[in-house]
Amino acid sequence: MVQGGRDQLVDISSDWLVVNRRERNTMEKFSIWKNTLWPGDDGGFHNITQRSPKLLSYLKPQTSIHSMPLTVVLHGPAGVGKTTVAKQLMLDWTQDDQAETSNSAFYLSCKDLNHKGTCTFAELISANGPDLQDAVPGILTQARKILFVIDGFDELRVPSGALIHDICGDWKKQKPVPVLLGSLLKRKMLPRSTLVITTRPGALRGLRLLVEQPLFIEIEGFLELDRKAYFLKHFEEETQALRAFELTKKNAALFRMGSAPAVCGIVCTCLKRQMERGEDPASTCRTTTSLFLRFLCSQFTAARSSCPSDCLQAPLKSVCLLAAEGTWTQTSVFDAEDLRRLGVQESALCPFLDKNILQKSEDCEACYSFIHLSVQQFLAAMFYVLETEEEDVGGHRCHVGDVQELLSKEGRLENPNLTQVGYFVFGLSNKERAMELEATFGCLVSTEVKQQLLRCRSVPHGKKPFSAADAKELLCCLYESQEEKLVEDAMAPVTEISIRLTNTLEMTQSSFCLKHCQNLQKISLQVGKRIFLENDTTLKSDAQIESSNKNLNFLDVRESFLSQSSVRILCEQITHVTCHLQKVVIKNVSPADAYRDFCLAFIGKKSLTHLVLEGSVHGDEMLLLLLCEILKHPRCNLQYLKLGSCSDTPQRWADFSSALKINQSLKCLDLTASEFPDEGVKLLCSTLRHPMCFLQKLSLENCHLTEACCEELSSALIVNQRLTHLCLAKNNLGVGGVKILCEGLSYPECQLQTLVLCHCNINRRGCKYISKLLQGDSSLTDLDLGFNPIATGLCFLSEALKKPNCNLKCLGLWGCSITPFSCQDLASALIRNQSLETLDLGQNILGQSGIMVLLEALKQKNGPLKTLRLKIDKSTMEIQKLLKDVKESNPQLTIECNNARTARSLCCNFLS
Repeated sequence: MVQGGRDQLVDISSDWLVVNRRERNTMEKFSIWKNTLWPGDDGGFHNITQRSPKLLSYLKPQTSIHSMPLTVVLHGPAGVGKTTVAKQLMLDWTQDDQAETSNSAFYLSCKDLNHKGTCTFAELISANGPDLQDAVPGILTQARKILFVIDGFDELRVPSGALIHDICGDWKKQKPVPVLLGSLLKRKMLPRSTLVITTRPGALRGLRLLVEQPLFIEIEGFLELDRKAYFLKHFEEETQALRAFELTKKNAALFRMGSAPAVCGIVCTCLKRQMERGEDPASTCRTTTSLFLRFLCSQFTAARSSCPSDCLQAPLKSVCLLAAEGTWTQTSVFDAEDLRRLGVQESALCPFLDKNILQKSEDCEACYSFIHLSVQQFLAAMFYVLETEEEDVGGHRCHVGDVQELLSKEGRLENPNLTQVGYFVFGLSNKERAMELEATFGCLVSTEVKQQLLRCRSVPHGKKPFSAADAKELLCCLYESQEEKLVEDAMAPVTEISIRLTNTLEMTQSSFCLKHCQNLQKISLQVGKRIFLENDTTLKSDAQIESSNKNLNFLDVRESFLSQSSVRILCEQITHVTCHLQKVVIKNVSPADAYRDFCLAFIGKKSLTHLVLEGSVHGDEMLLLLLCEILKHPRCNLQYLKLGSCSDTPQRWADFSSALKINQSLKCLDLTASEFPDEGVKLLCSTLRHPMCFLQKLSLENCHLTEACCEELSSALIVNQRLTHLCLAKNNLGVGGVKILCEGLSYPECQLQTLVLCHCNINRRGCKYISKLLQGDSSLTDLDLGFNPIATGLCFLSEALKKPNCNLKCLGLWGCSITPFSCQDLASALIRNQSLETLDLGQNILGQSGIMVLLEALKQKNGPLKTLRLKIDKSTMEIQKLLKDVKESNPQLTIECNNARTARSLCCNFLS
């Protein structure tokens, strides 16, 4: 018998297997995996659902060598059957009807390889079958007929680089085992043989660097239907089975663990005992910690009379030390040497062997392992929370980090198994659970662990906001504790958080923690599909973030799939008297009518000053009408409104224009990508001319405006003395449109300071009109002409920059087809200009000559320029010297030489 996986047994009598055609056994094929990853495009993989026969057809030796994937990687979490599948493939490999000679399959356990010394490759594979040593040389000459199973790659313990150093192809040479294994993986040794490698996901990254064009197959273990069938079989009563199954399913983390048969058994055993005692198992399934603790304690509760709790203290501390050591060293099997080094007596393991929490290896008499990795992780967490005296571990060499190392990003990246241990430590910090532990085992739980957890997970004041990944990690840890005071203390410094919900458990975790985050000011939220369901009774208790956080003033919901009931509840919270939201962003959410519901909630909301609505608002006839109600309400204090991609009838735009005349609070209006009928543009410009229009900033980017619209805009600019910022980017205004705009801008009554004309089809002729405007008494200080084919039109702009009455401070010329020929004019202008502080020339091919002309000009004068953006394709010694000289003569000047546009022009961000 050979152990198959961490908790399964497969009937294979030897680690080496040769089966002749006449002697083969008929065995049922496995079908326990799906989502097979095939080498190919799309990042190197394709998702295909495959079953065992399909895989075997690729492994069979008679398959063409050119199409056969020679390396197969079976990956998946602990206990899902990777070893079982691999050993099944060994048997199937030897059942080749068309082979003239027998096929051979060898099994190499990485756990065993850790203990082997220098030998030849032939000696390595025949170590467990000395009688086969004479046959091995003949077998190895037919590499295409050989299958090697390398089991548990994640448990291999070799120095860094050992698998790629000194690799060789001679199976008769004496080499260290890591060299032999690396030679096999790198295809130096027996390159035509077939490899099947099993590993947990954490080691996949390192394995990818070793193997060439592998076939990756994810072993999923129990699928949902399998788990449900397991529950139905385990419980006598179907109603109890279904109740337990649904409770488990609500906890995504616990349900995911249940893909391993061993964990499924633990869950069923624990919940069945509770139900038999008439207890409600709902609280047990709330967190993984509560279930594993209840399982562990229930194993020993019945034995208290025969074995008092005080006699369990030493055994418990021994197995916890063993579990922690194994988790840190990524070891799942412990031998006599491990026990001796840690000072653990074999007799101390007996209570846990009796309860099948520990298992004795059938291959090695003095070797032990836990029934599943999750049990080992849970006991490892207990190591941190139990009161420990110095003599418990003093004098013994163990490799266990402290709490800070356990929760560090670096530690978890290097050893992913630590992540779950960290969750369990938070779970065991709960006072009630500590009492249950103490009552069962007689061990005191440390009171210091909470403070250690707080130090590791609390956010220092002034730290940057959480990323979505960091927030997810924090909320998961805190929810696991179910300790409200701990959550309050940990979340006290948090003022801004970003949450991305992918399942209902994450929603529950977020709700639990955010209710106790009293200083939260901003929350950004993304909700995945099928999380909020219609008529979900849990929503009312779980969605009360707004009303319970009095300081919350910024809500950002985007890329989210909501339900009508969740939108209704959220709107109820928004209208609540204790809700003081000031800024709200609703972007790309469904259902589409959610925007209407939000608008209804915003009517009369005095605290609301900023509102962004983008996404499914195109063609919504009611949306503009509701926005009109918001703007006309006497309590409206809205100052910033962005309405993206809106299109409506002329009458609706007329209503909207009328509302703008009534409203006296709105200062910024962004209608980017909205579709205006000609009448709509006239109505908006009529509003701009109205004496009661208080708009200061307006964006009509990508609104399909043409030269004809510029007449209306120009006349509005002449009359309106409040508008200071105007964005007309991505509208085909052309030369005629620019000419008309410049006429209006030239009037002294016009107070416009910032004008954005990116992507407006402005050429050399258009630059003449702009130049004339800048040479007058224009109030313009910021001008963005990015992505217009102005080319040699730069000479006209340069003439304007030379004039002393040119007030321009920011000029954006990103991607304007400017050539080296035009740089001389610009250089001359920079020497004489008295006002320009920012110049963006990025993404223009200026050449070495053009760049040197500009830098020479900047070196001569310490002018007002503070920021210059250039594209330097090739940085020569001359350019490097000039850059240094410019820095010395203009220390306040920053020159950005990167090719990528790190941010939009300063002129473009005026609505933010």
